[in-house]
Amino acid sequence: MNDEDRLSFLESWRNRKMARSPEAYIRGTTKLFYEWIDRSSVSIPQGPAVWICGDCHLGNLGALADCNGDVSVQIRDFDQTVIGNPAHDLIRLGLSLASLARDSDLPGVTTARMLDALAAGYEAASLTDESNNPHLRQPKDIRKLLKQAVHRRWRGLAKENFQTKRPSLPRDNRFWSLHWAERAAVIAMSKGEELSKILLDFENPTPKRRRVLDAAYWVKGCSSLGHLRCAVLVRDGKRGPVALLDIKEAIAATSPSAHRARMPQDCAERVVTGAKSLSPNLGDRMVASHVLNKAVFVREIAPQDMKIEIDRMSGAEIQAVASYLGGVVGRAHGRQIDLQEWRAWVRELRTARKKKPDAPSWLWSSVIDLLSIHDRAYLEHCRQFALARR
Repeated sequence: MNDEDRLSFLESWRNRKMARSPEAYIRGTTKLFYEWIDRSSVSIPQGPAVWICGDCHLGNLGALADCNGDVSVQIRDFDQTVIGNPAHDLIRLGLSLASLARDSDLPGVTTARMLDALAAGYEAASLTDESNNPHLRQPKDIRKLLKQAVHRRWRGLAKENFQTKRPSLPRDNRFWSLHWAERAAVIAMSKGEELSKILLDFENPTPKRRRVLDAAYWVKGCSSLGHLRCAVLVRDGKRGPVALLDIKEAIAATSPSAHRARMPQDCAERVVTGAKSLSPNLGDRMVASHVLNKAVFVREIAPQDMKIEIDRMSGAEIQAVASYLGGVVGRAHGRQIDLQEWRAWVRELRTARKKKPDAPSWLWSSVIDLLSIHDRAYLEHCRQFALARR
């Protein structure tokens, strides 16, 4: 498959995924979101300039192992990370949760309470170490996710990704053969010294002992389809542990950044720097590199890394999850600034939320406006998708 055919197929596949549901459409595009941000920036509270996720929907949070194997819920995707307004992450997550609430056939009053819970959870975020937070505050779905993650091993990871317990990449609709030049460049990079710092389970992670078992083009994700992404299996010596590397092309962020924000010019360095600031569990397991002059970031996928996957929830459950995830995002933002600045930002949010008790909050107004915009765009996307398949 040449580059043109590959790109055409991936574009078609992306359109198909985005047509599955309104929530899938919201996850698959940030274009409408940031167009709305540009038009509505005056009505959004202006927080301290910190690293933000930039695409903080529900699927971009999950269980992540740190360098010691301890697991906690943090942000897990940083393609759009920039130094910007932290309120943008709160709105994006609120939009994702509101879409989930509607897909769960929950009444509008539940959505209103859920957004209040999200804001309250964010404002009450503990900036201390996550292990100090009471375990009982974790909702049922989060406890279930963390329990699965803690007990997951390499065989479970392999079974989920390759449908086999053996360390091999099947050539199917998810793993494609790389072009010759791509394969050579990916293998060379996978043997580089820079990867030694992220292969934590290798007894001796030096390039001389590292064996590349296989490499393939990885059809994964949605908004990033069409950009280079590779899966690589490497082994420590002849019989040592096997690691799965995720190599992903870093592209220019479309999310708005703060005025005069100082960020790395290299897109991969920007992604890694943002990840280290927001989610050290993952950021400390990532490195920036290049493949065929393309900026890429690399991470070893740990068996404990699992995204949040929830299809339907009750009203009480979605409020509990919203509050908890608000705290996760608040902790990610707050750890970057001192306590005094964080408290000032929280006071501003609370004031904006309670200024006019009878009027809609800024978060409610933002999310409802965005829902209506995305609903119309989703239906038009489905119409165009159906026409293209005639």
